[in-house]
Amino acid sequence: MQFYNLYDQAPADTTCGINWPKNIIILLQPPHSPELNPMKGFETFSKILYRNELFSSLQDLRERIQELFEQLTFEEVISMSSYNFILEALLYAASY
Repeated sequence: MQFYNLYDQAPADTTCGINWPKNIIILLQPPHSPELNPMKGFETFSKILYRNELFSSLQDLRERIQELFEQLTFEEVISMSSYNFILEALLYAASY
C-alpha cells in the first residue's frame, strides 16, 4: 500500500533528516503558494458563510465549524480540496 503526503516546502518539510519509508511518496507543491493548499478551499468557503457573524467565544466558533463539517457532502469536500495538479502528480507517482 502506498501513501501520498503533500507538503508546501517549508524548511521542516524538506529536511534531509527525514528517512521516509519506501511506500510513502512525498509531493512538494511550489514554495510560497498557500492558494494551492487544499484546506484553503474550505477556509474560503467558511469565511463566506460566517463573514457577518460574531461569535461570543472561540468554543461557539468551533461548534459552528463542526456543524458545517457535518453537513458537507463528499462531493462538496472534493470540490473544495481537489486540484488537478495534485491528482496528476498522484497518478504519475502511482505509475512507478
